[in-house]
Amino acid sequence: MLVAGVDVGSVATKVAIIKDDTFFFRAAPTGWSPRQAGAQVLQDLLSELGFEKEQLDFVVATGYGRVSLEYADKRVTEITCHARGAAYLVPGCSLVIDIGGQDSKAIKIDKEGQVLDFVMNDKCAAGTGRFLQVIAAALGNDVSELSELAADKMPVALNSMCAVFAESEVIGLLASGHDKGEIVAGLHHSIARRIAGMVGRLGPSDRVIFTGGVAKNESLRRCLEDVLGMEVVVPEMCQMAGALGAALIAQGYCDEGNSVKRANRKTMTSNSTLSDAEGYQNNIHDSTHVNKKEFEVI
Repeated sequence: MLVAGVDVGSVATKVAIIKDDTFFFRAAPTGWSPRQAGAQVLQDLLSELGFEKEQLDFVVATGYGRVSLEYADKRVTEITCHARGAAYLVPGCSLVIDIGGQDSKAIKIDKEGQVLDFVMNDKCAAGTGRFLQVIAAALGNDVSELSELAADKMPVALNSMCAVFAESEVIGLLASGHDKGEIVAGLHHSIARRIAGMVGRLGPSDRVIFTGGVAKNESLRRCLEDVLGMEVVVPEMCQMAGALGAALIAQGYCDEGNSVKRANRKTMTSNSTLSDAEGYQNNIHDSTHVNKKEFEVI
C-alpha cells in the first residue's frame, strides 16, 4: 500500500507518504501557487523514493490550499487532519494547539484522534507565523532567532496584537531603549494568553500537544506552559502533523477497500520550472523516513 497526505499551508507545503510500515516526509515553502507547491513537493518525494505517481493508492489533501489539488482523492479539513496526526505523534493527548502561518487553533480530541470540539482564529494574523515574521523583521532578526532572543528575559508589556500596530509598537519600544529579548518575551506572553483564552473555551484537558511551524519556538512553548499551568509537548515532527494525519486517513480509506489507483494523475506535474525565488530549491526539512512502529528518525 502506498498512500500520501498533502498539507498545503499558507507558508509551507508538507507531504507524508506511508509505504507499508514506514513514513516518509518532505516540506518546502508554498510560494505563490498552492497548486504547484502541492504537486511539486509530492512529485519530488515520490521521485526520491523511486515511485511513480500512478502507484499511489490514495491521496488526501488538507490545508488552506487543498481545494486546488485536483489529483487528490479526498479533501479533509486541517482540523480533522491535525487531530489525527497529533494523536499518533503523542498518544493520549487530549488537546492540540496548532499555530500555523495564517491561523491558530485549539482542538479537543479523544484517544483515537477524533475531534470533539475546536476553536479557531483565522480572522486576523495575531499570534500566527506571519505575525512573528513581521515582528522579527521589525527587530532586524530572522524568525528562527526569536526563541533564543527571549530566553530568560523579563517580558515588556505589549498593548497591541494587531500585526500592523504591534510592528509600530515594537519600533517605538526599540527607540525607547528596550532590549530586543524583553520585547520578544512580551510578545510570547501575549500570544500565550491569547491561546489560553481559546483553550479555556474547550474545558479541561489532561495532555497538550503543540504543533505547527511556530511550535519550534521553545520560548513560546515555555510561555504556554506557564500560562496554561500544564506540560506542553512538542513532538519532533511538529510541523508534519497535518500531512501525517492526512496520510493516516488515506491509509484508513485503503484499509476499507477504497484504493483509487489512477492510470494518469495528470495535474501532479507542472509544466513550469520553479525557480529559487519561488522557494522550492531549499527544503524546510530534508526528506526523512521514520519507522512507523517506533516513530524514530533512522
